[in-house]
Amino acid sequence: MTYRPAADGTHPPLLSPGYRSTALRAPSHAPVVLPQGLTELTGPALTGPAGPSDHDLTRQHAGEPIGQRIVVFGRVLDSDGRPVPDSLVEIWQANAAGRYAHARDDWPAPLDPNFTGGGRVVTGSDGSYSFTTIRPGAYPWGNHHNAWRPAHIHLSLFGRAFTQRLVTQMYFPDDPLFAQDPIFNSVPDEKARLRMVSTFDLDATRADWALAYRFDVVLRGRDQTPFEAPHDEENGHE
Repeated sequence: MTYRPAADGTHPPLLSPGYRSTALRAPSHAPVVLPQGLTELTGPALTGPAGPSDHDLTRQHAGEPIGQRIVVFGRVLDSDGRPVPDSLVEIWQANAAGRYAHARDDWPAPLDPNFTGGGRVVTGSDGSYSFTTIRPGAYPWGNHHNAWRPAHIHLSLFGRAFTQRLVTQMYFPDDPLFAQDPIFNSVPDEKARLRMVSTFDLDATRADWALAYRFDVVLRGRDQTPFEAPHDEENGHE
């Protein structure tokens, strides 16, 4: 089996000078590409269903979280537009104030006792997934003077095994912080960057309850969603 390769500029380089911490972890020599073996193609296999509240981050605690409820939904597709069923999709994000429920996130924004910011769901037969959550806030991150990350949600997608994992970030349309964010702009190609931006979908909005944003994920090919290398996440949440 062969796949159409991703176009140049689709994925961020391991060394992105504007994203300062990549200089500390980017390899000094060109990487050696290893062929896939049995370990990469098989186990440990993913088994078991997601929990009953894993897809709804607003219902995981006794009270209502603070912030604007949103629905994040879409489909996971291959390079030919075919659905990818039974893929485990996990998300993690900051709360409405821009703070993660994480011990290393200690900037002075309030924590929300009714929102921990993590969820998961398994794609359906048509590759679809859906989460109900809270729109995250922007937050400072110390990369440069007055550095703020645009609002975003992290998505992790597993294939049939734990070794088959892809990670990306979903952004919101028309964010004023795009221009100064080196992580967003580490993807060289502008068209590829826009594939990380969700689309507001009024038809999918739940009346009197939640706005809706569509984010389809394409795993391979020329229209592939940009993905991060595993070491591109700093402190587990950027």
